[in-house]
Amino acid sequence: MLIVQKYGGTSVGSVERMKNVAARCLATARQGHQVALVVSAMSGETNRLLKLVNEIHDDPNDREVDVIVSTGEQVSVGMVALAIRAAGGKARSFLGHQCKIVTDSAFSRARIVSIDSQPIKDALDAGEIAVIAGFQGVDEKGSITTLGRGGSDTTGVAIAAALGADVCEIFTDVDGVYTTDPNVVPSARKIDRISYEEMLELASLGAKVLQIRSVELGMKYKVPIHVRSSFSDVEGTWVVPEEISMENVVVSGVTVAKDEAKITCEDLPDTSGVASKLFGPLAEASISVDMIVQNQAHDGTTDLTFTVPRGDRKRAVDLLRAQVPDLVGPEGQRIKFDDEIAKVSVVGVGMRSHAGVAKRMFQLLAAENINIQLISTSEIKISCVIARKYAELAVRALHDGFGLSLPPSERAGL
Repeated sequence: MLIVQKYGGTSVGSVERMKNVAARCLATARQGHQVALVVSAMSGETNRLLKLVNEIHDDPNDREVDVIVSTGEQVSVGMVALAIRAAGGKARSFLGHQCKIVTDSAFSRARIVSIDSQPIKDALDAGEIAVIAGFQGVDEKGSITTLGRGGSDTTGVAIAAALGADVCEIFTDVDGVYTTDPNVVPSARKIDRISYEEMLELASLGAKVLQIRSVELGMKYKVPIHVRSSFSDVEGTWVVPEEISMENVVVSGVTVAKDEAKITCEDLPDTSGVASKLFGPLAEASISVDMIVQNQAHDGTTDLTFTVPRGDRKRAVDLLRAQVPDLVGPEGQRIKFDDEIAKVSVVGVGMRSHAGVAKRMFQLLAAENINIQLISTSEIKISCVIARKYAELAVRALHDGFGLSLPPSERAGL
């Protein structure tokens, strides 16, 4: 088998842990498998580098910032390659430009365009473990780029796709994907198998286990992803194509995102083209708009409410004030915002064939006197915006209410 293993910052956070990674890789190789390894920067290193940057420069989306923060992975690949050699193995390290991970030029949030996998294949054919820097790439002009937080997950799955690997193992400090955050709900259960679509929703809704882009790539190229702990040999969670048995479970998980903000533009003209004019400047500034709700029109005007990442809220409001003053008022007086919100969501492919999930969710929140501000749905998820102070209470209520502490066979139909 050809196996790609990805290790996060915690897994390579010290020399001892790097030696542990080396031992695990060599054990896999000695079973007769070819192994390609993707590693993150040592835990805390990217934050340390960004803190240095912030003392001089406040724009994270800058070419030079990517030059700086990408160095964390350069240290890791060299160290891990040396650790493998010290343990008796053969290894060769690769930076993003050495195995030509070509991306676009969106610094700090680049997307992979192509990978030249031949240098990695040559190393594997020579009996070496290929140790590849996660998180980084290079654009067509030769500038170093980075893939955003959690980008090493994306590198791992992309490398697995490029190599045609049998599996991409994502080693982390948890032993799989849980029905919710065990720190919030101690009775949360590890999920054995989950569909790409469910994992995609969980990742986009606040679950921190996998970066969303890595799940997209896994689904597109049918790469089985195994999320497991780098500190034990326990079987983790498999992210795979949807299986019939998954539809029997109505809700697979509960997530909460506390890093969003709500913006309301009041008294907008109830005419065509207003939404386009309002959201145009935000799209051009690469500000992601999530939930959008427009109130029923009265007297020729309407209110429009939407959510954005909390870190982008100030920039979004400033852009609207500057570029559409005719809609939001010369001083932006028709804009209201709230940074103290959270988005709580339930996810499950079983929702397609089971009615009443929304009703149950609303009843559970109402029983805790939690007011719902906005609602968004898809085929396999329901999200509600609530006051952030109720976030953990809501997660516990929904997790218990949908029986997620029970084995899947016992909660089917809930």
